[in-house]
Amino acid sequence: MPAHDLQSFVAELERRGWLKRISAPVDPRLEICEITDRVTKSGGPALLFENVAGSRFPLLINAFGTRERMCLALGAASFEEIAERVRHVLRPEVPTTLVQKLKKLPELAQLASLAPRIVKGGVSQEVVHTGDADLFSLPVMKCWPLDGHPELCGGSPAQAASAGVSSVNAGSATSAASPAPSADVGRYITLGAVFTKNPDTGERNIGMYRVQLFEPKLAAMHWHPHHDGARHFRRYQQRGRRMPVAIALGGPAVLPYAATCPLPPGVDECLLAGFLQGRGIDLVPCVSQPEIEAPASAEIVIEGYIDPGEDLVLEGPFGDHTGFYSLPDFFPRLHVTALTHRREPIYPSTIVGRPPQEDYWFGKATERIFLPVLQAIVPDLIDYNLPMFGCFHNCVFVRIKKEYPYQARRVMNAIWGAGQMAFSKIIVLVDEHVDVQNEQEVLFQLCSNVDPRRDILFSDGPLDILDHAAP
Repeated sequence: MPAHDLQSFVAELERRGWLKRISAPVDPRLEICEITDRVTKSGGPALLFENVAGSRFPLLINAFGTRERMCLALGAASFEEIAERVRHVLRPEVPTTLVQKLKKLPELAQLASLAPRIVKGGVSQEVVHTGDADLFSLPVMKCWPLDGHPELCGGSPAQAASAGVSSVNAGSATSAASPAPSADVGRYITLGAVFTKNPDTGERNIGMYRVQLFEPKLAAMHWHPHHDGARHFRRYQQRGRRMPVAIALGGPAVLPYAATCPLPPGVDECLLAGFLQGRGIDLVPCVSQPEIEAPASAEIVIEGYIDPGEDLVLEGPFGDHTGFYSLPDFFPRLHVTALTHRREPIYPSTIVGRPPQEDYWFGKATERIFLPVLQAIVPDLIDYNLPMFGCFHNCVFVRIKKEYPYQARRVMNAIWGAGQMAFSKIIVLVDEHVDVQNEQEVLFQLCSNVDPRRDILFSDGPLDILDHAAP
């Protein structure tokens, strides 16, 4: 079973020899990233930095940086084991006899127990800061040299503001935020599970969005138009109401993965976390924003609100997973109203950068676990692979059993219509005898058997907003 909180997960990593404690003093601005980037790319262990400059909290990073550690977090021997559980849910056997129906009762009871449970309190609220809440008390990292420096990306914040309002979230106006102290420019929360709710339906969403720090109680929330958090923001904007937000750091080991999953709008990621964990996630109402709940076992919870009537704030640039900086743009201001945590919390973080990084294993887990879901949408599909060099959305290898002319084109268009697979830039389809997990074999078939005039299809559609090559 997956660890119920981050402390238990860290203990298990250490027991298995998969974690290295570092007691030497380190700086969260660039230095931790430089160390971790080398360790991650060499397949090294999780790192627990115990002496981080400017904070009394230790920092955990690279906790999910290998297949084995990702599987441990999900409580499974392999991603395929979870995929089989998903397949069983999607294609249940219908009981026909009384005995078979009775045997189904425990399964139904277990499914009913996977919903999140609201509890009165938890370790996440052992220490509460409201008036003295300070984001800079956390060991929040700056990963890359130009992070948070718009003046180094072709212009000053004022010049960027004069260029107009971004289409990401249209507010009443735009402006640059009050600058962080020079030493703290470009610090980002990168592994926070952001909890929001639809004000019309009360439906919960958990997303993993980067958050840039500006002041002790002010940050920028970076989300894209298609993200559920952004949809909720637009609902609050229409209502003219403040939007409560909670950012959970730590908690159940399955939570970071659940927050990244491409679930349909309206589906609570807490249900997926409960499914992976085998029992419901305990949530506790926030201290200063009681409309919204956060994990009772979280290490740290940042509570706050976004006022849709306020000016947007210039956020970025940010070194991204493509190996390029995503450019500055305007996003909502997050005002912090409380900071709660365990008595001795661990701050979890990750690097966003050119793969391999930890997020590669989040993506690989999704590829394997969601194979049955994609097959339910596109029955022709036998297997698929999101190769590392494609950074999740740039390239997809797809294996099908070809039975009729133009079937490959139909499958490609079906994939482009399947949720976040719509952002796939390049889709390569091969016959059933080609192993799409063997990238060299796919490239051999591509170079040997493709007639470019006949076999390449161009289709206009959306691309990921972080794709620097997109028009």
